[in-house]
Amino acid sequence: MNAPDPASPIWHPFTQHGLAEPIPLVTHAAGALLHTADGGTVIDAISSWWVTTHGHCHPRIMTAIAEQAGKLDQIIFAGWTHQPAEELAAGLRAMMPASLTRVFFSDSGSTSVEVALKMALGYWHARGEPRHRIVVMEHSYHGDTIGAMSVGARGVFNRPYEPLLFDVARIPFPAPGTGQDTLDALEAFCKTPDTAALIVEPLVLGAGGMLVYGADTLAVMRDICARHGVLFIADEVMTGWGRTGTLLACEQAGVVPDILCLSKGLTGGAVPLAVTMASEPVFQAHWSGERARMFFHSSSYTANPIACAAANANLAIWREEPVLQVVTDLARRQAAWVEKLGRFCHFDNPRTLGTIAALDLRTQGEGGYLDSLAPRLMAFFRERGVLLRPLGNTVYVMPPYCISDEQLGQIWDAIGEAVISF
Repeated sequence: MNAPDPASPIWHPFTQHGLAEPIPLVTHAAGALLHTADGGTVIDAISSWWVTTHGHCHPRIMTAIAEQAGKLDQIIFAGWTHQPAEELAAGLRAMMPASLTRVFFSDSGSTSVEVALKMALGYWHARGEPRHRIVVMEHSYHGDTIGAMSVGARGVFNRPYEPLLFDVARIPFPAPGTGQDTLDALEAFCKTPDTAALIVEPLVLGAGGMLVYGADTLAVMRDICARHGVLFIADEVMTGWGRTGTLLACEQAGVVPDILCLSKGLTGGAVPLAVTMASEPVFQAHWSGERARMFFHSSSYTANPIACAAANANLAIWREEPVLQVVTDLARRQAAWVEKLGRFCHFDNPRTLGTIAALDLRTQGEGGYLDSLAPRLMAFFRERGVLLRPLGNTVYVMPPYCISDEQLGQIWDAIGEAVISF
């Protein structure tokens, strides 16, 4: 694969340029395939960082983007509105839980979390109650802006920025056999009068290593928060839009949050957009005749019309096409491959949840995100025409829903080869 000019001024995310690792140049994409400048093809096994749901350059979404680009490209959203945003807000209200009555737009998963945290703290401030403590789950990840880093796991991701991060209360991850410890810790924090909100990734912690926990635990966590009046924030940036087998992961626990964060698959992964949906009490706490009590948050590109048009096309696909049937079929195929591979290879902790499958390779290193096995695995998969980006020694597959049997087989054949080779 041809690499960009080594003199390129681009500073890539999550990339150590000092290692001089190749950076393939992608020219175009369709479905589950990426096409590179040298004429090669690569199977996108991780939906380009978990965003692409229906496949790259989906015709309905691309058409919606092109049509909107000729009508209205951008407009200030503070005190103004436009039809794509109005249509999207109405569509989300119809599709999401009925109690989530308000839709606040932003531009990424991380900013949707920032909005959620500010909504939660603003809610208590408006009520005149001194609640400010945020409860989080260990190993969690909610983004790379300051507030999002504060409520995520502390470590190599954010160690240089520690002076900027605010303190939070942490509950243990509910690993098998330890769920009660998680619930007891949450109960104790929720009993304190300063606890404002709990924020969680429902059912699976993504960047933390695709760690899966039970819907029953999630349901009890929600009940604990409700009993103590603590706001429940569900970060469904990664888990939403079918990844776990249902539209929202919260559905599997019968849970409705007070505040919901959505991004990534909101536009089918085509362009950046995010929303934070809030219950009516959260909105009403900020409603006032006084300008000083408004919700002070925005960005220049809030509710960009082109992005909203892409999201509207995505919602139409969900309404009019059998997306959940496709998701269920992909989940079955993923589980079958994990089971098949387990008959011939040795690896640890195989797990699947909806369209997500993960396993841990045994390593001579310390494990974790910076395990030296990860870059070797990435190179190994790249040479075989597969885009996989292991989380340390954790290999996971999260492909677009349109992936064919043949393409999925190529991914898992490469993983099987890696298990044997490493």
